[in-house]
Formats: sequence, C-alpha cells, structure tokens
Amino acid sequence: MRALIFAAGLGTRLKPITDTMPKALVPVCSKPLLGHIIEKLKRSGYNEVVINLHHFAEKIRNYVEDNGNFGIKVFFSDETDLLRETGGGIRHAAALLNDGEPFLVHNVDIISNLNLEEFYEAHMAESISPDTPLATLLVSERETSRYFLFDTENNLTGWMNVLSGEVKSPFAELRREPSANFDAEGFLKEHSLKKYAFAGTHVISPEIFRLMQDMPERFPIVDFYLKMADKYIIKGYVCNNLEMVDVGKLDSLEKAEHLCRKLLNE
Repeated sequence: MRALIFAAGLGTRLKPITDTMPKALVPVCSKPLLGHIIEKLKRSGYNEVVINLHHFAEKIRNYVEDNGNFGIKVFFSDETDLLRETGGGIRHAAALLNDGEPFLVHNVDIISNLNLEEFYEAHMAESISPDTPLATLLVSERETSRYFLFDTENNLTGWMNVLSGEVKSPFAELRREPSANFDAEGFLKEHSLKKYAFAGTHVISPEIFRLMQDMPERFPIVDFYLKMADKYIIKGYVCNNLEMVDVGKLDSLEKAEHLCRKLLNE
C-alpha cells in the first residue's frame, strides 16, 4: 500500500518556528509531525510512503534517513524547483504513486484519531459498485467557514464559503457569487445538500493521473475535485467521532499536544 504525505508547505502560519525548520519537523509530544504520520501509516499497513519536499527539503531527507526510513520504503517527490500546491503535488509524484491501486494522501500537519485502515476499506467497498469513486474524502461536522457540499448519497457536488456566500460547483443551479445576504442553511435545505469540513486526508483512484494531464503545473486538488464532480463520483467519508487538530497555527500546538498525549495513552 502506498501513501503520499504533503510536507512541502512553507508553514508561514507557524512562524517564527518555521524560519529554521520545515513544518514537517515541528515537534508534538517530543516527536516531529512527520514521525507521527509515518509511524501511523506503517501501523496501518502502508509499506511505501512518498513525501513531497520544498521548504528545508534536506532537513526532511536527513530526518527520514537518520531514522532508518522507519523500516519501510520511503521515496521523495522533489518540488524544490516549484511548489506545485496539492493537486500539482499529487500529479508530480505520479511515477512514485501509481501502481494501479488506490493510494492515500495525508497532510503532514494533521493529528487525529482516524482509523486509516477503516478509511481505506470504505473507499474499496464503494469501488465494488458500478460507479467506482475517483476519490473518497475524509470529512466531519467540524465548524469552519469553508465546506464541501454533498448530496444525499454523500457524493461531492460543490464547495461553500459561509462567510462570503460564494458557492463553487460544476452544477450551474448550485453556483453562487459572493453575497452578504446569503442564507447558507436555506440554500442547503432547498437543494437537499449537506455541508462537511474537509480533514486533509483522502484515498484516490489511480485513474486520477490520466484526468490530471491537462491541468496546469500548479493547482489545488480542491479545484480539480470541483471540476470533476459532475463527471465522476467523489465520495465523502463522514467520521462522526473524529478528533483532529490541524497544526497550522501557533495556537494549535497546545491542542495538538493534548490530543497526541490522549492518543498515546489509549
């Protein structure tokens, strides 16, 4: 099983810590974020891990090598020439990821209690149906300002910013320009939609590489999913008991420490 860890980001919201180290090596419970993710992947059956690199790339390489590659196969997708964002980063790593089987993508700054085995199995169970999902996205009812929108069968239909009132969708009847008077809950009820927050983890079919061929070198995966949602099935996996911390800001480090200690004691 193969997985991609997004570790190329600049970590600007974690400055000044990331002035001297990549976000991937920021410690939580005395261990770099990257170490937590690799070990969790290994426990969940992933024996080949790809890490994309940009900011302080050599420090990440050295950390992995100093830990003996954590006893698994670790490959690096080098983006030091250009930070390609999430979609471009997946496509850039195609040669390392595409073995004909679905693969996992995980942000390096996510600490959670997600059972990765159950998540992968949920995607594979959907693949038995005639409409094989292009991807399965981990989502939850976490409060935020931006949400993915799903129909009654948990198929992706769009994206909403509840603060600006903007709705992006490949379906014309759902698209909305920013509006100060937007009634988000009324909109959802009118179109029988549900909104969920994305949790930075997805299982993706290798079919995605063919579909990405005409995309620019640098693009967000969210834009790609929205472009494809009217042509391919993109599922939402709702984890109702999800405990998660996105270690994106300085004030989230204490929360991450608390959750990490809780998970280590379970």
